Amino acid sequence: MYPAAPGPIGIFDSGYGGLTIFDKIRQHMPTYDYLYLGDNARAPYGVRSFEVVYQFTRQAVSYLFQAGCQLVILACNTASAKALRTIQQRDLPVWDPDRRVLGVIRPTVECVDSISRSKHVGIVGTTGTITSHSYAIEIGKLFPHIHVTGEACPMWVPLVENNEFDSPGADYFVRKHLDHLLQADPLIDTLILGCTHYPLLAPKIRSFLPESVTLFAQGERVATSLVDYLSRHPEMDQKLTKGGSCHFLTTESASKFADAASLFLHAPVNEVVHIEL
Repeated sequence: MYPAAPGPIGIFDSGYGGLTIFDKIRQHMPTYDYLYLGDNARAPYGVRSFEVVYQFTRQAVSYLFQAGCQLVILACNTASAKALRTIQQRDLPVWDPDRRVLGVIRPTVECVDSISRSKHVGIVGTTGTITSHSYAIEIGKLFPHIHVTGEACPMWVPLVENNEFDSPGADYFVRKHLDHLLQADPLIDTLILGCTHYPLLAPKIRSFLPESVTLFAQGERVATSLVDYLSRHPEMDQKLTKGGSCHFLTTESASKFADAASLFLHAPVNEVVHIEL
């Protein structure tokens, strides 16, 4: 059904935020080839139903497999929360049981216990990620003694994607949600940025947080987790090409993607191709 030859690592996100994950992965694994797909025309996923997110994510993963990827990273919290498990359990056994799809939530929560002293953790994310309770469920499996409080921040992604993340107008929405979260649980000492867009808001978030609260972004942790995964699964590593290349696909305008991606990656982005899913 899909090409059997070795291929690039596929990285998927509904928008641009996954570029923050890709950037860290590429820093840790610069010799690998990458194919990044952003379903920007149908973003944001955070307000969509479980079934719609699953169908959209399934289409994207299938496209990346068809393009030669043996391994796909869902660099999107909403897709990881609403689609990953179903794709792993329902689709992969039918499509190709040797291919792999990995998410960003599990590697993020694996180190929470070592970071939090109070064992009270806050999660900020899209409405879809927070209402799925995926972080609370995953943390509960590993560390049932940790208390998790989530806060949906529906305006934060638009602020980032419209390049308003550093504007005075963003202050209101950042402060509003952080105040609400810390009022719900004043014992929170660790805040997980449960959306790949949020690292661009990190300086502003940090400015409104008490110094005692640790701010935890996903990119570095997801990257080191992937390095570890491939060291433990050499059979998958052998299926990944290593030419140091990177290509970008988007369901939106290629020029619009290139402009926005340059903002996230702090470097010019070329080689962008428009596709239809």
